[in-house]
Amino acid sequence: MPKNVIILIVSLSFAIILWGSISLSEIYYATIDANLKLIEFPPGYTTGSDLPGIVSIKVKGQGWKLFSTNIGSNAEFIVSVNSDSGKKLVNLHNNLTYNPWIHSDLEVIEIIPDTVAFLVEKIVFKKVPVVPDLNLSFKPGYGLASGVQYIPDSVTVSGPISKMKDISKIYSNLANFSSLDKKIVRNINLPQSQGLEFSENIIQLTLDVQRIVDKTFEDIPVEVIDVPTDRDVVLLPNKVGCSIRGGIDFLGKLKVNQFRAYVYYNDIVIDTLGSIIPRIELPQNTTLQFIKPERLRYIIKTF
Repeated sequence: MPKNVIILIVSLSFAIILWGSISLSEIYYATIDANLKLIEFPPGYTTGSDLPGIVSIKVKGQGWKLFSTNIGSNAEFIVSVNSDSGKKLVNLHNNLTYNPWIHSDLEVIEIIPDTVAFLVEKIVFKKVPVVPDLNLSFKPGYGLASGVQYIPDSVTVSGPISKMKDISKIYSNLANFSSLDKKIVRNINLPQSQGLEFSENIIQLTLDVQRIVDKTFEDIPVEVIDVPTDRDVVLLPNKVGCSIRGGIDFLGKLKVNQFRAYVYYNDIVIDTLGSIIPRIELPQNTTLQFIKPERLRYIIKTF
């Protein structure tokens, strides 16, 4: 490398360093945004009050002091509760000693907000059910073959009395699923709220998505319930068939003995048409399309 080029580079570097040194020695103003954090709660106490998430601190000082101040996105402005309970009104200027990252050589011009008010309350515990908040859409011909499954189905919530009294269930964060055509397993977060803590912060969701089809089952015996000891009832016919709808994998495993068809004797007694509609109990996660025959004739025998 030519000697004059080296001299030029060295001179330029020295000039930049000199300019930076002079510039950083001058006085500047800056605004630092920090996350508000409360500390030193009494044991077993917290707050559920709505607090500003961000504190803005306007400072004045030499450029190199500002440059060395921690102003990253994770900066926290610490406020002490002073191990006290009840209503609190705290001046943030009085908490600068808890925030050594604000350099002592910097002059704090303004803090916004300059005060915060909150209520320090006793923590209570309650076990409540979890409810997934879901927005589901399926590809044509597909649907849920079983109910929405998730674990855990309940969590223990801890928080201030004022908030806990209104909590009877916890909804998950909204989860959107579209064009579903197969089984999926996903984790969903529970929402964060000031002063509340959950024994679990995530639920595992299972959606058993299958192609939805119809299938017919024949020769399901029909029983007559609550027949008096001196009576007998003959049904004509005494078996029925039915068509049900559900997930293709689920329906493929069903047997006739998983269905129950029946009529009550009292319904036969009060019948005026000479035939009766049978009742049918289906396996879970299926829907009835039709029963065949729809009505059964009967003969009552007396002993």
